[in-house]
This record gives sequence, C-alpha cells and structure tokens, in this order.
Amino acid sequence: MKFAAPVWFLLGIVVVLLAVGYVVVQFRTRRDTLRFANLELLETVAPKRLSRWRHVPTVFVLVGLSLLTVALAGPTADAKEPRNRAVVMLAIDVSLSMQATDVSPNRLAAAQEAANQFIDDLTPGVNLGIVSFAGIPATLVAPTTDRTKAHAAVNGLKLDEATATGEALILSLQSIDLFSQTFSDVDGPPPARVVLMTDGKRTVGRSEEDAAGMAAKAKVPVSVIAFGTASGTVDIRGQNIPVPPDVQGMKSIARISGGDFHTAATREELKQVYAELGEQIGYETVQKDVSRPWVIAGVLALLLGSAGALMLSRRIP
Repeated sequence: MKFAAPVWFLLGIVVVLLAVGYVVVQFRTRRDTLRFANLELLETVAPKRLSRWRHVPTVFVLVGLSLLTVALAGPTADAKEPRNRAVVMLAIDVSLSMQATDVSPNRLAAAQEAANQFIDDLTPGVNLGIVSFAGIPATLVAPTTDRTKAHAAVNGLKLDEATATGEALILSLQSIDLFSQTFSDVDGPPPARVVLMTDGKRTVGRSEEDAAGMAAKAKVPVSVIAFGTASGTVDIRGQNIPVPPDVQGMKSIARISGGDFHTAATREELKQVYAELGEQIGYETVQKDVSRPWVIAGVLALLLGSAGALMLSRRIP
C-alpha cells in the first residue's frame, strides 16, 4: 500500500497527545480524589466508578481518529484495469517447418489452437491484428476489436516456403504505426506490442536485429515465442531436414526491442505462454484509492465510542 498525501500522518501526533492527555487526566483525577479528607463523605457525593470499562469509549474514539488520519493520507493500492486503447499485432510463422510433428498433431495445428484461445481470452477493448509470414509476410487482419476476423484469419493459415522473420516484424510495426496515426487522442498513441510466434530461423529478408532495432525506436516491445523442440524435423522434397527453433536469434529480438522471450515445446506450454501474455497485455496496473474502508471504519469507531461514553458516563469523552 502507498499513500498519496503522507503528510497527513502528522495528525497522528495529535492523536498520540490526546491519548497521553487522557492518561494524565486519569492519574490526576485519582490523585485529587485521594486528597479528599473525608472518605466517607466522598463515597456519598461522588458517583461510583465504572471500573476499567469506562476507558473503552475513549479507546474507540482514539482508534477512530487514527483510522481517519490514515484515510486523509490517501492510501492507494495496485489494481488491475483492462486496457481499452492498446494495439497488439500477432505475427504467426507459417513456414514449412510448421508442419513438423514433434508437437502433436503438428506445429501449425497446435499454434492455431493456442492462438484462437489467446484471441478469446484477450481483453475485449484491445485492438488485435494478425500477420502471417513465410517468405513474404501479409497482414491478414488490421488491428480491430472484432475477434471474428482474427479467428477466421488464424483458422485459414496456410504453409509456404522460406521464413522472413525480420520482414514480419517490420510489417507489424507499420500496421501499428498506421493504427496509431488514426486513433491517437489527447493521451497520445495507444500502447502497442508485437507477439511473434515462430519456430525456425530467418532465411530471407532483413535481419531480425534490424527489425528489433526499429521496434525499440518505436517503443514497441516484442514478445517472442520460440515454438517446437530441438528434435523437430520435416520432410521436404524427400529430405528429412532438422527444424529446431532459433532460440538465440529470438532472444536477440526480445532483448533489443525491450520485450520478453518465451519457449514452448508442447501445445499446452504454448497455451500457457499465450495466457500469460494475454494477462500482461490486456491489463495494466494502476494505483487505486482505497481510503473508503478506512473512512467507514473510522466513523464507526467514533460513533461506537460516543455511544459508549453516553451510556456509561452520560457524556462524550
């Protein structure tokens, strides 16, 4: 918990002084009573003491004042709020290596299933775009909150030759830039991110490092998912070709762009990564005022203290 105006805690000194003053008055009252010469007359004219219960109302009042002091200090706490302006480009690798069966039933089918779940779980206010890439990247869906288009694009993915990872990143950044120019408001361009799911090494186009540098300059982090296992292979033109994920290249993209790197060797792991990214992208942590419970508790304590004082001693402390 944090406080927006901690200077109000100085009022706590007043509460402490009141408590000390109350204790001092109690001792002085007892001292003055003992000075009374005629004890038999004192018992006749002085009201009977209410033992220790007489202190309870004062304790409630002091506690209430303490709680109200905390409320005045403006307590805040972290709270998650859905993002309503963010834009996310999901770039999915559809190179021939995605037909590898090291992930059941194959990498592409598992990727489609996980991507569809990501689409369903993403906060409704987030604008989602889809890019597919093999040798040539293509924007299948411009950023939109219409999830129907995203599902149709993912379900219609087709495999092709080559892998242009850097070009896919650049195309994703261009889509984000176009969206930002159109939908920027007084708060500036919407927060943006690229989620790159790929299983192989770039074979054509501009390098991933150059594209990641462009992302860093545009302040668009890239979340990279390395999908597949080191033992994955595909049969291309009668040749059994190993297709392990290019882990080092993908880590480089995440590091340069200021994003994060994930690995997924199974369909379940890929779904889990997408779920974590959806939570990270779809919500933002804000400081929310939580003074109301302190105010309510403080007022109730003051009311109980005042009521108790009237019942026990017929006066408000």
